[in-house]
Amino acid sequence: MARLVRKSPSLCTDLPLDNDDISTKLNLLRKLLTSCFGPTGKLKQVHNNVGGHVVTTSTSSVLLPAVSSSQPFVNLIKTSILNHVSRFSDCGLFAAALCLALTERAKQSGLGGNVAIGLNQHLLSLCVGYLQRDDCGCKVKLDFCSSQNLMTLARSVISSKPACVLTEQETLHLSRLAVQAFLLTVPCDSPGTVTLGRTVTVPVEGHSVLNSAVFPGLLVDITDAIYPIKAGTLNSNLLCTVLFSASLAGDLSELGDGIIEVHDGADPDSQILDQLLEIGKQVVKDEVKLFLCQKVIHPVLQQYLRSQGIIVIERLGMSLMEPLIQMTGAQPVAALHTTLPVKAYGKVRELTLRQFGSKTMLQLHPPGESAICTMVLCHRNETMLSELKVVCLKTEHVLRLTLREPSALLGGGCTETHLAAYIRHKSMSKAAETALELGCSQTEYHLGTEVFCRSLESVAAALEHNGGNSLIDLTHAHHWILPADVMREYGEESFGFCGCGLVESSPSKRWTYLNTNYTEFSPESLCGNATQQPRVLDSFVAKLNALQVAVETANLALDVRYIIQDVN
Repeated sequence: MARLVRKSPSLCTDLPLDNDDISTKLNLLRKLLTSCFGPTGKLKQVHNNVGGHVVTTSTSSVLLPAVSSSQPFVNLIKTSILNHVSRFSDCGLFAAALCLALTERAKQSGLGGNVAIGLNQHLLSLCVGYLQRDDCGCKVKLDFCSSQNLMTLARSVISSKPACVLTEQETLHLSRLAVQAFLLTVPCDSPGTVTLGRTVTVPVEGHSVLNSAVFPGLLVDITDAIYPIKAGTLNSNLLCTVLFSASLAGDLSELGDGIIEVHDGADPDSQILDQLLEIGKQVVKDEVKLFLCQKVIHPVLQQYLRSQGIIVIERLGMSLMEPLIQMTGAQPVAALHTTLPVKAYGKVRELTLRQFGSKTMLQLHPPGESAICTMVLCHRNETMLSELKVVCLKTEHVLRLTLREPSALLGGGCTETHLAAYIRHKSMSKAAETALELGCSQTEYHLGTEVFCRSLESVAAALEHNGGNSLIDLTHAHHWILPADVMREYGEESFGFCGCGLVESSPSKRWTYLNTNYTEFSPESLCGNATQQPRVLDSFVAKLNALQVAVETANLALDVRYIIQDVN
């Protein structure tokens, strides 16, 4: 008989933000994530103390799931940020850093929870309204007639992940490939509803990043044993193709659940093999040249098909099925007992053999206009290649978001500092009226505005990890970094360009350190008439949503009164 243990009462934490343990963990999480922020961010190695794979990354989508916490309050914020990343891929660290800064600074300011929440929501609406305006000073319109801004956007995403360990030349090469792959997945002159294509990523370890390439169509792994042509291209107009999603291994377990009736003296294995060979005879009769299967093909069937000059590829896996269907037009066959209908067959224009180190791959060319392509990613070791694959998937998603909104935001911290200056100026003009509407005093209104603006500025300042100082110019409110070994008095004339690369320093400009008091001003816009092009851009859609998620999650954290935790 099992020993009965009395159920322990649930733990109840009142006012979690006043709890020292929770505050310490939130502060540690903020430092952990902000230290990864930007191109010079520091890498993190995460390892479970009971064993397992070591994760080396600075990417929020990899880092946050790897860092576990038993504290529900911390997990609440992690879940919110990961939900944003799963939908938009980019700006996860920005959202986390802003959310934690708002929560921490609001608590330190002494503002009441309801007042801080109301002010945050009001200031968020000011930010969103400004960012959505056509004359927004930190927004850049993207012109799809030129790939320059798309290249800048792709390069900004790739260069912000130092775990990829890329040279400038390699970063530029991958940025070109990312834009090329994105453009290949956008169909041209497609009547009716437009469906975006797919980029299939194939990682190859042990080769230079500069060997990475993009190919139209699909590349699939093969072996010499199943490929009848040793080199060159197979091209005989259009090649008839058949695609099976059902296993052709001949196992009884593959037939599914249920009762199988076997007559006395019958051999089930022999009958199933006969059925497989009947399928083989039919595809030979229908002049199929390419036989594809998601799972395993029986060796006897493989040998028969190869003897008839048919190219056989098995174990494709689930991930390749959808792009294969979209590219070839084949309908996957999911059963063995039916006659193959004509509509199940697809087409491939030609086949080309590709060699990447020890990998032999077969390129399937689409029969006509297709939005399917393959990106072969090469890197020197597994850790760098794993991070690079994640980053390239993010880059692809960010570029796709430009189709929804053809705009980008200035990177390098300039959007954050520009927004902070705009909010300060906007808030001062109607402080008394707005404070009355929000039900707070003018002192609380100014304090809440300062908390919000300094939180934005702290995110910009988090881009500097080498002991330098962050500054803001008092004309355009862009972000500037003064290296640690340069005194401000001697460096103002040689600041070069701001964080986004749009504004160049000049003797007439004035600067002040971030997170210090300065007279509010209306920041001037340069995006409309600047001859200089920005060098760093952020996704407009991803960052706008990250801003909203950060503020709303911070408000949720400020609004939590109790944490009730079942410890049984």
